[in-house]
Amino acid sequence: MVMEAPSVLVVEDETAQLEVLTYNLEAEGFHVSKAQTGDEALLLVDEIAPDIILLDWMLPGVSGIEICRRLKAGSATRNVPIIMLSARSEEVDKVRGLETGADDYMVKPYSVVELMARVRTQLRRTRPSSVGERLEFDDITLDSETHRVDRNAKEIKLGPTEFRLLSTFMEKPGRVWSREQLLDRVWGRDIYVDTRTVDVHIGRLRKALCMHGGTDPIRTVRGAGYALG
Repeated sequence: MVMEAPSVLVVEDETAQLEVLTYNLEAEGFHVSKAQTGDEALLLVDEIAPDIILLDWMLPGVSGIEICRRLKAGSATRNVPIIMLSARSEEVDKVRGLETGADDYMVKPYSVVELMARVRTQLRRTRPSSVGERLEFDDITLDSETHRVDRNAKEIKLGPTEFRLLSTFMEKPGRVWSREQLLDRVWGRDIYVDTRTVDVHIGRLRKALCMHGGTDPIRTVRGAGYALG
């Protein structure tokens, strides 16, 4: 079992373009969800909590620019990267898109290779372990390429599930993760696992992190879940 792949929501009303984007994103290992209207996109954002959104400006119903505005105004969605896709190439349009909150802006027709690079750039900021980045928190380091964890320069042996849990925590120190959110991120949406399983693996992770001494860095938030730090 591997950590849930980064999830991408593609919002595009042109079917051919939607399929091209889906094919290329899936070939890069991303989990892709699709929407062809603004209303459908807003429903999916609440349902799947995507890691990044590719958003067409011109959509039937709610426009891409309005979707961007709403998501960036919401506390639960403001940090989700949005790459705006548009045939509008004038500087004033790019400025409007970025000022509305888009994290990047690409003009159609665009290079798919360049788009994939920009997706990875955004994920490097929000989900660094998914693109092979080295993570650090206090005296803990995690190398997602070599799957090595050290604390105080001493290697810690983790099982694959504990490694995925620690990666999730270290991507967003201080964030409180509910058991359900951890199940989605670590085990995947398509696998049924009892929420009590999360507690078992958290216990194993805590034990491993403290095997060479030091305080427990994982905080239990009563009634909410767990956080690092």
